[in-house]
Amino acid sequence: MMRAWGLLAGLSLVNFLINASTFNALGVVLPDMVRELHWSWTEAGLGFTILGAACGCSALLPAILIRRFGVRVTLLAGTAVMVCGFLCLARAQGIASYFAGTALCGVGYQMMALIPGTHVLAAIFQRRGVPFGLYFTAGALGGVAGPWMVWAVGAQLHQGWRQFWMLQLFASLLLGLLCAAMVGGRDWLARIGAHTDAQVAEAVAQPRGPRVHRTAVDWSVRDALRTPQFAILLAAYFGHLLVGVTVASLSVAHLTQRGVAMTVALSMLSLEALVQTAGRAGATVLGDVVDPKHLLIAALAALVIGSAALSVASDTPMMLVYAVGSGLGFGLTGLAVTMLLLNYFGRRNNLEIFSRTALVGALSALGPTLGGQVRDSTGAFGPTFQIYAVVIGVVLVAVVLMRPPAPRAA
Repeated sequence: MMRAWGLLAGLSLVNFLINASTFNALGVVLPDMVRELHWSWTEAGLGFTILGAACGCSALLPAILIRRFGVRVTLLAGTAVMVCGFLCLARAQGIASYFAGTALCGVGYQMMALIPGTHVLAAIFQRRGVPFGLYFTAGALGGVAGPWMVWAVGAQLHQGWRQFWMLQLFASLLLGLLCAAMVGGRDWLARIGAHTDAQVAEAVAQPRGPRVHRTAVDWSVRDALRTPQFAILLAAYFGHLLVGVTVASLSVAHLTQRGVAMTVALSMLSLEALVQTAGRAGATVLGDVVDPKHLLIAALAALVIGSAALSVASDTPMMLVYAVGSGLGFGLTGLAVTMLLLNYFGRRNNLEIFSRTALVGALSALGPTLGGQVRDSTGAFGPTFQIYAVVIGVVLVAVVLMRPPAPRAA
């Protein structure tokens, strides 16, 4: 059990760093890069889209590597890819290096963070509410730290954003190697996974209240992907990424355009990430006693409110509504969807099922590009966030009506 909690700590540190140094930090660094390198906001938004698209399109790669070579090799390969991505960003002189860096960081993100992390945690913990909550909370803390890491480097070092990317390079290399050293071999993980599956099957067979649905069988990938429940969860995952990546990339520019001071806009982005952390920390104690569907409903409702508020925010009350709503919504949606996929379809094929869910990141990555185009054509970012609020609202209605899938043998 000590080894299990040690692995949780190591994987959480990697999740913290990757979230701090990619999506959240890039949105803060981007205005300086645009100013110094003379890009348009459409070009800048496209780089953010490439980051998200590469992250989504490469979602199956970690699953393939894990099944063939194990988690350790996957983490080492992801570390190498991430290092190359940060190096491209640090040395960017033109748009091509920027695009290459964001693409590599997107692939490295998948290989180092959620897919191997959730796979290992699902295998070593029978009750997953607390470990998943802590793991996702660490990622949210990275979101809190990311903007302030950029600010600290810019205030202390002469070259600003270039040195920031180099610092992320060395940090990811160190933590990637450390975490890879901690992860057990393929045989050990298979043995402990089988033991965990037996514990889960025994727990499901015991009389229990109806509050949390957990499947008694492991669904095949094909059967799971054919259910309307999977389609709804996929839409929820898409929606939260669509809003989350757009907020991270464009909220600072949007608020400053509306007359908000840069330090205040930066503080709101960091507060949003802090609320993510608080929401996930609170969900840590609820994941095994409250059906994650209820968490998902609350999360999507908060995301609608937060996105709508951001579209018109310029004063403190409305910015607080945006930060709290968007933070809670983004923080809880990913956690709730991850747990629902496990509860509805089982652990054995979850690696492939969750990887296919993560593929939708390739589509949600269009959010910043569309936002940049709206800004270039209309002069404002606000309509983008209003449209996204409507999209999330439609998904919310579907989740409210959703019921657990009927039991089916794999």
